Parts: sequence; structure tokens; C-alpha cells
Amino acid sequence: MITVARGGGETGAAGGDRRRRRSGGAIMCTRRIFGLAVVALLTLGGQARAYTNQWAAHVDGGEKAARRVAEDYGFRYLGKINDDWFHMEHRSVAKRSTEPHLEMHQRLMNDLRVRRAEQQRAKSRTKRDLIIKRPSNILTTLNDEKWPQMWYLNRGKGLDMNVQGAWAEGITGNGVVVTILDDGLEKDHPDLYKNYDPQASYDVNSHDEDPMPRYDLVDSNRHGTRCAGEVAATANNSLCAVGVAFGAGVGGVRMLDGDVTDAVEARSLSLNPQHIDIYSASWGPDDDGKTVDGPGELATRAFIEGITKGRNGKGSIFVWASGNGGRDHDNCNCDGYTNSIWTLSISSATENGLVPWYSEACSSTLATTYSSGSTGEKQVVTTDLHHHCTSSHTGTSASAPLAAGICALALEANRDLTWRDMQHIVVRTAKPANLQAPDWVVNGVGRNVSHSFGYGLMDATAMVRLARRWRTVPEQHRCEVSAPHTGRTIPPKSQLVLDLHVKECSGVNFLEHVQAKVSLMAARRGDLQIQLTSPQGTRSTLLAKRPHDISKAGFSQWPFMSVHTWGERPHGTWKLEIHNEGRYLGKSITSFCISRIIA
Repeated sequence: MITVARGGGETGAAGGDRRRRRSGGAIMCTRRIFGLAVVALLTLGGQARAYTNQWAAHVDGGEKAARRVAEDYGFRYLGKINDDWFHMEHRSVAKRSTEPHLEMHQRLMNDLRVRRAEQQRAKSRTKRDLIIKRPSNILTTLNDEKWPQMWYLNRGKGLDMNVQGAWAEGITGNGVVVTILDDGLEKDHPDLYKNYDPQASYDVNSHDEDPMPRYDLVDSNRHGTRCAGEVAATANNSLCAVGVAFGAGVGGVRMLDGDVTDAVEARSLSLNPQHIDIYSASWGPDDDGKTVDGPGELATRAFIEGITKGRNGKGSIFVWASGNGGRDHDNCNCDGYTNSIWTLSISSATENGLVPWYSEACSSTLATTYSSGSTGEKQVVTTDLHHHCTSSHTGTSASAPLAAGICALALEANRDLTWRDMQHIVVRTAKPANLQAPDWVVNGVGRNVSHSFGYGLMDATAMVRLARRWRTVPEQHRCEVSAPHTGRTIPPKSQLVLDLHVKECSGVNFLEHVQAKVSLMAARRGDLQIQLTSPQGTRSTLLAKRPHDISKAGFSQWPFMSVHTWGERPHGTWKLEIHNEGRYLGKSITSFCISRIIA
């Protein structure tokens, strides 16, 4: 099934350690806000996930009633997740078990105040940095100790993120709040404490207000502090580094240093959404080339609540690292966080403008910032644990916070930007020049786009200047086209080609995101390749071959997403190709939907 969603017209100008991820040609077009369509993405064909001693419960009567329910059954009340869902744990239940605690679960379900309850299961979530060594050197203006080594901000000549032009215009992120969803934040770091925002911080792992990381001998919880420094390290204080948005407020949510469950993710994603503008996440499902995983029901609700109600209805901005599974031939479209229309998915480029060895190519990546590369290429400078400084932050983990800081600059320039406005501005201003990839193409409206780099390198000054004159894009609409193809088989070393004819999409004039919701079975999931070609001829690889993925689970309504047709019109014939590159018979398609979201 292919779903197409979009808005009224393409107006608006002048006017990325641990991670955690119809039949017979008839066309139905609906003018519905996309947020009404909810898909919960669960692990497919991965390892069994342990049951924890925590529950999420949907309780009638609000927080007071939830506290009474918790007390009645011996639970410790942990807090509200979202809507009428509440988080609680039972200390007499094992913290980890391969089997659910049916007795305790049934007690909750028998209570008339409890509409639903879910015992939470631990998910594998991986931080998207790497362990490598590094050199450095460059020029100087600011007095911060490591400023000369911050090549990705000070090289000029189109070889950096072009932040200095925005700074020169007085834009530093002032009044904007960014929070880092990670393993904690060293809030008393001398290069961070002036910009630390307690209202943007929480410890979901220990259930208190203090996001300070847990220290150990190997500094395994340094990741969040490193990401925070990239965003908002204080400028011109003779210390360490300079944040891209050094005037912004920064907070931290400690949520990766413990069992990461659906409830933990949901609480993190929905922290104080009227105060926090941007949530930066440098983690996701395992980047091992064989996992298909994404947000569960509660985290999905948190995303939808964020983009529909956050920032007083303008929408929370979620910036996500695209993943480090390149060496294992992973594809970020199998990660339900980066593959989501609600996140701004960011990839990496090396110092020399190359595709990093860890980079995952996929059609949902919107843009790129600089990060580490191969031996001899420089890495990223930022704050580190124990009040230290590092010149060796790496991976797409380092790219996403740079993007979050740049978005903060654009938001200071225009506080009325919606979450979709921000994506439009990124698409229009990203620069493909100096980025080397073999798959650059020009889409149907003349924009260069790549599966490795999206629309190119983010340009802070260009984003700020466009943001100042931006007019909010029209309401988002959704158009769905369903195909009747079911039970079709794809023999080994062959392909299935499906044509979908879009004659009319009421209210949809220009595309934003396109989703192809695919359900299929396969003897070996990694042998499958899926490509989608638009009526204007833009070809997106929705799924590339993944040699390590031997799962037989296939895909169940998985929403493969592409941003490569941004700005194109939906009308005409869409072509979906599913290739079976294996030796075994692949079965396709139980349901098939192509979604385009247009604005």
C-alpha cells in the first residue's frame, strides 16, 4: 500500500557505545492531517527482548488515580508518560526476565480504573559515536582553547557549516532551548553551566530532576555531555570549544544508562514540550545490518503529540543521527526513528567531503553535517566528562547535535517556524557542492539529492536568512493510493514491478515525504531490494541489500520513506520494484501502500 501525503502548495520562501530505532486503478485521496495515522513499529526478527519490572498503564482519572492504582498494587509511581498513560515499577518483580509476570499484569488489568497495561521490555539502543584517534589544526579568532581545531566551523570557502555569517548577524540561538536525549549531561562543566537549562533536563533512568551522568572507570556515559557541547558550549571564555548555538539553552535527559523501554523513550521525547524547542538524539536501534526496529506505541504517541502540540502547536523539532552501520551494509530506512517523517535525519561527511566508512545510505536522510572520517581525517571538538575537552568526537553522533545547533540559529531568526517549515528550509539551503558521492541525481524540481548526503551540507547562514523571510507552509494533507496486489511471489534472482497510477490527489500539489508501506515475507530478508520511481523519474532506493540480515520475519506494514521527490507533483505513474537477489523464493505482497506527504 502506498500512501501519499502533502500540503496545498510549495510556498514558503520570501514570502545521527549503546544505541537504541485500491483496487483496479481507483485512487482514494483524503485531506487528513497525517498525525491521525499512527503506526507502531516493533522489532521484527531481532533478538528476544527481556521483560523489566516496569509497566505502562492507561488509567482513567488522571495522575491522582494512577498514583492510587500504583499504591494499591505495590508499585512505585514513576510519572506521567503522555495522555492518560503512566509509568510505574514493582520492586518485587525481577528487573530482567525472559518471561512476562502474568500474575501482576492480570491484577492491573482486573482493576476497572485501568484500561490497558503493558509490561515494558528492554530495547537495544546504541550511541552513534565511534572509538578512534585524531589529529588537528587551523585558524583563530575566538579565544576558546580549541577554536583553531574546529575546522568544520572555521575553514570558510564553502568547506564548513557556515555558522560565522549567522553569528556576525547577531544570531547565536538566544532564547531557543535544545535538549540532548542521551546518557546524561555534566551540567556543571565549566563550558556548559552558563547555558544549562534545568527545565530542559530530567533523569528518566533514576526518576529525578538531575541529569548528571553516572561515572565509571571507562567514562561510558560521556556521550551526552559531548553532544551538548557541540550545541551550546560557551563562546569566548578561553575554555575548550564553541557551540554552534552558543547563546541557546541546553538540557539533558538521562535515558540511555539503563533499560530503554517504550515508556522510557516516550517520557524522554515528551519532556516539557512547551519549553523545549529541539530534541537531539544520537542513538537508535542496533546498527548491525540485520535489525528492523523503531518506536513503539507510546514513543509513537510522543512523536505525534510533539509535532501537533509542541511549541504551542508549531511542533517540536526532532533531530536524529542516521546511524553508523555502514561497515555492516546497514540501511537507515530499517530504523523507524530516522525513517520517520517526524524526524530530521542527519548523516555525516568527512573533512575531505567523502562518505564516511560508517555512513548508512538511505532515502530518508534529509541533510548532512561534518564529522569524523578515516585515519588522518580530523574529528569533532567538544566538551567531555570531568570538566575536560576532547578533539575526538565521532560518527553520526557528532553530526546530529551540529544540525540541532544550526536549527536553533534558524529558530532564533524566526520563532514561528513549524516543524515542517524547518525541514523545508533545510532542503532549500543544503549545499551539495564539495560532497563526493557516486549517486548524486537531480530530482524532478532540479534539486541535487543523494542517499548518502540527502540534499547536502547544512548551511547555517543561508538557513537563518531564509528563515527570516519564510512564510509558513500550508496545512499538511495526505493522499493514499492502495494497490490490490496480494500473494504475489518473486522468484530468486528476479523482480516484481508494480505500477500505481495517480490521477487525482485532492489538495495535494507538491510532495514532501513519500512512504511506501510494505508487507511481505522472505526466506532471507536481507536479499530484498526495493526501489520507487516517481512520475518525474526520480528513483529512490527504499531498501538496499543487507548481507547480514538472515531473518525470515519479512516486513509488516513497514513505512519505507523517501524525501528525494520533495517538491515534485504526485500525479502520474509511480513504479515500485521489489528485487529478490537471493537463492530462495520470496513472497510478496500482503498489503502495499505508497504515502506521500506534500506541502
